[in-house]
Amino acid sequence: MKLHIIAYGKAGRGPEANLVDRYLKRITWPTGVTELSERAAAPVAPPGARSILLDERGTSFTSQAFAERLGKFRDDGTRELRFVIGPADGHSQQQRDSADLLLALGPATWPHLLARAMLAEQLYRAFTILTGHPYHRE
Repeated sequence: MKLHIIAYGKAGRGPEANLVDRYLKRITWPTGVTELSERAAAPVAPPGARSILLDERGTSFTSQAFAERLGKFRDDGTRELRFVIGPADGHSQQQRDSADLLLALGPATWPHLLARAMLAEQLYRAFTILTGHPYHRE
């Protein structure tokens, strides 16, 4: 299953981008990051893909519950999970309505670059939980 982060704005070469790269490189599943301009529409998901929008009104998961949700997507035959970090004004209601899941990283509002890094770390943590790696401790 491919894990794909789609984010508005450019990360550049700062420490946040380094964190994203560091965590995604540790995952043996295929991963990718696509950056969009603020005016671009989110790309259409291909068949077999699920769309997960990061949204403050979404569901917050524990790391274990997040891993279980990813495992369910994987076990149900999902080929790609697309995590979309929206533009500065957020996702449209139409985008939220069509998403397979709305995901919140907690009640606080985070800068886009930190949200990318936090998401990448949680994806790595979920991957390690699902593969039995000792990275996550309860």
